[in-house]
Amino acid sequence: MGIDPAFWAGKRVLMTGNTGFKGSWLTLWLLDLGADVHGLAPGPPTDPSLYELAGLAEDVPQALIDIRDYVAVVDTVRSARPDIVIHMAAQPIVRESFITPRETYEVNVMGTVNILDAVRVAGSSVQAVINVTSDKCYENREWEWGYREDEPMGGYDPYSNSKGCSELVTSAFRQSFFGDAGAAHVASVRAGNVIGGGDWAADRLIPDIMRATLAGEAVPIRRPDAIRPWQHVLNPLSGYLEVAQQLCGDPSMATAFNFGPDDSDTRPVQWLVEQIDARWPDTIDWQVDPGPHPHEATFLKLDSSRAKARLGWAPNWGLAEGLDSIVEWYLALRDGASVRDTTLAQIQRFSSTYDNPHRSTA
Repeated sequence: MGIDPAFWAGKRVLMTGNTGFKGSWLTLWLLDLGADVHGLAPGPPTDPSLYELAGLAEDVPQALIDIRDYVAVVDTVRSARPDIVIHMAAQPIVRESFITPRETYEVNVMGTVNILDAVRVAGSSVQAVINVTSDKCYENREWEWGYREDEPMGGYDPYSNSKGCSELVTSAFRQSFFGDAGAAHVASVRAGNVIGGGDWAADRLIPDIMRATLAGEAVPIRRPDAIRPWQHVLNPLSGYLEVAQQLCGDPSMATAFNFGPDDSDTRPVQWLVEQIDARWPDTIDWQVDPGPHPHEATFLKLDSSRAKARLGWAPNWGLAEGLDSIVEWYLALRDGASVRDTTLAQIQRFSSTYDNPHRSTA
């Protein structure tokens, strides 16, 4: 298998949340593959943003609407006439969900309802829908093995719980409305602790490190002992693209898929900070932020056996290569290089080795 440029050339793709960190990386990748990308988002969620720094507004027809506006979502699906819908719009921050729980549920749950129902009533052209949720959708029991796709949904905090709800919504719509011949095929994809250049979100480790470092300040670290499944953003995005390709022609792919790193890349927060410090040309100072902090899981890991068996997918970049690329990206930004050129070069470097022999051939 693998990512097929011939498949994507000319494909009409409607992406919600395309102005965010992951959405901007995926937008640039799809444009490079020749896809016709349409966006649905009220605007970039951060300032600065990868979307603006890479000049993506010049290439993407953008519906500047909120995913909670059902009528506008339906109108956008109808006018864009997409072949594929990739739903990435979300309130993505755990700590923010304690501050704005109602908005978190509105965006993450009703936003999913709105896009799926819009496809139901106005998406006659749609062949495939990908709902991007999170590894935090699972009822986290802090155990040492990875969660599989059929584990119970749940979540301690409003963000995690809302992503579990989004998965349940996706399953209900799939079974109720998208099971007949000729209907769109609907899948969900789950990944977490995604890192890469161009992330400016609050309360995320890499943005916190780079903001403080570029400003010459000490980095505040909340939970240096917390263990997370770190992976470069291009690893799960490659999986999303493969699922979309297969989903268009194969209804058996209408299910959930985990995309997580190898076990060796599940590491403590402090280890990651020290690895970036070793790569950065200047010393990175950090200190423990005493808080108080809301609840966060200490340990979380995904089992990606389904993606490996059905897609032949495996992480293409290990954590060491991912960290190298992140430092390269932020150094290029610091030195005034073109953000678009830097990001596209990393996508093309990743793509050039994507079908290398270390990937699964199951």
